Amino acid sequence: MVKVLKYGGTSLASINQIKSIARDIKSRHQAGQKLVIVLSAMGKSTDQLLKMIHQISPHPSKRELDMLLATGEQVTIPLLSTALKSIGVNAISLTGGQAGIQTNDHHAKARIESIDTDLIEMHLHANTVVVIAGFQGVSATGDITTLGRGGSDTSAVALAAALNGHCEIYTDVEGIYTVDPKYYPQARQLTQVSYDEMLELASLGANVLETRAVEMAHKFSIPLYVAKSHSQEVGTHIQCKSKLLEVPLITGVSIDDQCVMASVKHLPFSPQNIATLFKALSENQINVDMIAIAAPFEDHVNVSFTAPKTDLSSVHQVVNWLSKKHQGIDITSNDQIVKLSVVGLGMVSHSGVAASIFNLFADHNIHFFQVTTSEISISYTILKGDAKKAAGLISEYFML
Repeated sequence: MVKVLKYGGTSLASINQIKSIARDIKSRHQAGQKLVIVLSAMGKSTDQLLKMIHQISPHPSKRELDMLLATGEQVTIPLLSTALKSIGVNAISLTGGQAGIQTNDHHAKARIESIDTDLIEMHLHANTVVVIAGFQGVSATGDITTLGRGGSDTSAVALAAALNGHCEIYTDVEGIYTVDPKYYPQARQLTQVSYDEMLELASLGANVLETRAVEMAHKFSIPLYVAKSHSQEVGTHIQCKSKLLEVPLITGVSIDDQCVMASVKHLPFSPQNIATLFKALSENQINVDMIAIAAPFEDHVNVSFTAPKTDLSSVHQVVNWLSKKHQGIDITSNDQIVKLSVVGLGMVSHSGVAASIFNLFADHNIHFFQVTTSEISISYTILKGDAKKAAGLISEYFML
């Protein structure tokens, strides 16, 4: 069984940390495990690369951004490979392209189309630890592409699926918590969580795992384990279903503080115009969430939605394009909101969660702007200043 181990940037922030990881890998390799290691860039080196290119141009092309940002992971892989060799472990480093990761050509948000594992399997057969650059691949035209935020998680799970292996994600936290401890310090660590719940938590703002990685793990039934690097503490297992006889009503709360609420005002009301707006947002690779459409007034309608803060300029470009067809359209945005979501399989068979949260908000003067629900989650947009208070109230009420 192949084990794919992914290490995040905070785990690789110094040479000493890289040497420590090499020692951990050596003990597992000596125990007979076949290991593929997927790495992020060191520490905050990606931020430094972005700062440099933006000093040259405020709007660099996405192709050149990918070419630059992919170098971050290409620094860490030979460092770890060399650290392994220095302690007697045969290892080789591969870029995403060399590892056979083929993507589409959507720069900065590429999706993996296939993985040719022949080279990886040849090295594994020779008892070599294979160290692969996460976050990147190569398109059919030979361009280097990157997979977007959290792309190294996606790389690791995709490789585990292609190699019929297991995937372990090592990061700077002990595992998955009921709530981000920065919002609720008394949060508990979960020993296990279902794919469905983890997918909801990840997609709604929990930053420990990338949504696409969880989605892929669920699709291919890849066992996932999340734990802290350089620690002996037990982490969190992500699997098909909880082994608990009775699942809790609420498993956790996620808070997304990297979203913005955009409101498109005075759009002439017709199904075609609303469809045109969201088609244009989709074509610009903008991940829209929490849509609210007000009742039409004088044949016009206001449409609001949330989107990642990083996509706000693209949202404005889309609306500016649409305003050329329809005079009077306006857009406002609010980046002082967060999306707070409660998630739990227990909501499938129990009612009253929404009513309880509405009462908590009313009793403590917490304003909300949008509400969306799924079978196992309820999400609210609230003011950023109310996030800690809301997280604490919900956590204490549902005993998280």
